[in-house]
Amino acid sequence: MLGPNEIASKNIEIGIKKSKLSNNKKILLSILAGMFIGFGAHGSLTIMQSLGNIDIGLSKFLGALVFPVGLMLVVMAGGELFTGNNLMVLSLLDGKIEIKDMISSWLLVYIGNFLGSLFLAFLVYKSGLVNESIKDLSINIAIGKIEMSFIQALIRGFLCNILVVLAVWMASGSESFASKILSIWFPIMLFTLIGYEHSIANMFYIPLGKFLGANISFKQMWINNLIPVTIGNILGGGLFVSVIYYFVYIFKKEEEKEDREELRYKEQFDFK
Repeated sequence: MLGPNEIASKNIEIGIKKSKLSNNKKILLSILAGMFIGFGAHGSLTIMQSLGNIDIGLSKFLGALVFPVGLMLVVMAGGELFTGNNLMVLSLLDGKIEIKDMISSWLLVYIGNFLGSLFLAFLVYKSGLVNESIKDLSINIAIGKIEMSFIQALIRGFLCNILVVLAVWMASGSESFASKILSIWFPIMLFTLIGYEHSIANMFYIPLGKFLGANISFKQMWINNLIPVTIGNILGGGLFVSVIYYFVYIFKKEEEKEDREELRYKEQFDFK
């Protein structure tokens, strides 16, 4: 596995490549990513469907074991995920991309993730794979997500994306297929188990609950959940983690480089 300094530099290069993707590729890969996250969420619902009546902690844990498959597919099969792409802030801080490039990329990927998640939720609804237990669980989850206060949703989104970008961070520094799986699995399992809020996963959970009969409007979905959770995701992954890691691992290196160049200049001057 690469060291933190190398991972930081690698993520700057990844951010540059992401900003240069064509709009068509961004949309197509982000639609796939939205579906991938939905696959993990659907698997989680399936394993949790009746366990809540036995032990809620065990139910959450077993559901959390399955959910990380979504991000594994995004990272290793190829996809553009809004929450993971918050690490593009590293490239912005390093002056390698412009803010308009980052924002436009985020916006396209976010839209694509929503389309992919919504599409999968509709297919699951029509698939005949939803029994009464999954239906009841999906409706309860969807209703629970829109009943949170703005600040609760924002904080849970903030904490969630700290773990998500750390999973992406470690996976980018992992040099084998198995190590990437482990790098992703533990942080994503943890945020799912605890109950943090992931904006793209919620684009699957809430529409699925609505399709299955939850008395929820799309306006409520956006105002009560997706908007505050998305803001929290950006603050947690795009600002908190990215800014700290930039100043610890990249900015320091630039300062040291400038100090070495200044010392070299002084040595040359003194010699002359």
